[in-house]
Amino acid sequence: MTLRFVTTNAGKVREAREYLDDPVEQLDFDTPEIQSDDLGAIAAHKARAAYRHAREPVIVDDAGLFIGAFEGFPGPYSAYVEDTLGVERVWQLTSEESDRTAAFRGVVAYCDGGDFEATPEPVDRTERRGQDQAAADRPSATTDEQVREGTDGDADADDSLPVKLFEGVVPGEIVAPRGEGGFGYDPVFEYGDRTFAEMDPDEKNAVSHRGRALEQFAEWYAAADR
Repeated sequence: MTLRFVTTNAGKVREAREYLDDPVEQLDFDTPEIQSDDLGAIAAHKARAAYRHAREPVIVDDAGLFIGAFEGFPGPYSAYVEDTLGVERVWQLTSEESDRTAAFRGVVAYCDGGDFEATPEPVDRTERRGQDQAAADRPSATTDEQVREGTDGDADADDSLPVKLFEGVVPGEIVAPRGEGGFGYDPVFEYGDRTFAEMDPDEKNAVSHRGRALEQFAEWYAAADR
């Protein structure tokens, strides 16, 4: 079965193909994005929209940089902060703090229009509509047995499409920018003794948050009764 990875980044598709035996094809679709401080909620919303568009199994991802000194900020707002403040400014602000720990967190969301058997990974069944609804629904499922239906009375039949979530986390530290590779916050995120920008793509993918989430997804997907 072919999986559609909803992204404009061909590199993400190549990375997914390294973990999955089934074919993975890129789907260039502009998914709507809710405002939420929950990566899982954002990814689940995008996955539902993508499935309704494609009517085929889809995966999407969402990620953010969580800085300890700022209680996890910028988190889901990382892209906006990068665009408005810039990576250098993020380093300058963090350099003034004694705690420079950080983590990249990523979520891979899968939707195929069906339900899922109970497993340790969370399932999101809550449809979120706009910023106000997103704020009300920020808590997401932690296990398959702790999901909320969250359907609206006038919602479409597929408004509560279950979405399977897989999270990957890589801990690190914010440092002065180093390296010429990568993108985004890679030059200021150090893992081990090198920044992500100092690693070649294969090295980075082997330890990245997305790679860890994809590895979990691939293991579940290979064993799933589909």
